[in-house]
Amino acid sequence: MARVVVEVMPKPEILDPQGKAVTSALARLGFDGLQVRQGKRFEIEVDGEITDSVLAQVREAADTLLANTVIENFEVHVEEQAVAEKAENK
Repeated sequence: MARVVVEVMPKPEILDPQGKAVTSALARLGFDGLQVRQGKRFEIEVDGEITDSVLAQVREAADTLLANTVIENFEVHVEEQAVAEKAENK
């Protein structure tokens, strides 16, 4: 089993209220000068090999369901190391 990760972030020109809230909280705690943008992360476990076809299917799912492409950008990548570590811990 392998894991494909979809990371979704608001586009830079889009208001990010969650990121602003975290930025304000950090400033109140004394961490000035940090700017936070908050996104979402989806981990999709795939049985079998990660092929171009599987990645295309995940990108289509992200484009259709996981990301609002009008206001968000997304990136799809394979997270092989985490899956290998998980298998070793069994």
